[in-house]
Amino acid sequence: MTIRPKPPFEGACLCGSVQVKVTAAPLLTFACHCRDCQKLCSSAFSLSVMFPSDDVHCSGELITGGLGSNGRTHYFCKSCLNFVYSQIDGAEHRINLRTSVLLDAASFEPFVELMTDEKLPWTSVPATHSFSQVPTSLDELQALMDDFAKL
Repeated sequence: MTIRPKPPFEGACLCGSVQVKVTAAPLLTFACHCRDCQKLCSSAFSLSVMFPSDDVHCSGELITGGLGSNGRTHYFCKSCLNFVYSQIDGAEHRINLRTSVLLDAASFEPFVELMTDEKLPWTSVPATHSFSQVPTSLDELQALMDDFAKL
């Protein structure tokens, strides 16, 4: 695994209208192979870094989109429509920031891969943990975050 940089982290959307600053260490990094992420990111998977929501600060105008995704709200730059982050219903204290938005995106290698039941067969990521769906309990998610924090 790549050695992670220390906060703060900065980044921006494609056009620079939305600026992002994060003041906390990541809780988890992951690749999601679900069909929604494939379509939202126009890729085989999405890459995300989970942060405490109170420590993620965005300036610029965001809009919601990807409305077909149940239980999640996705935020995009209003100007360039770059996918910036997602918020999971019932987990408002965490934000799943798209890794590509961060200036040092290469430092956030995925620790977990999710939804491998929907994974394209020719795709691979160097994740340490793999789930056919999503972790089934908060205890399981906490255990992943605890393992990640040890790196």
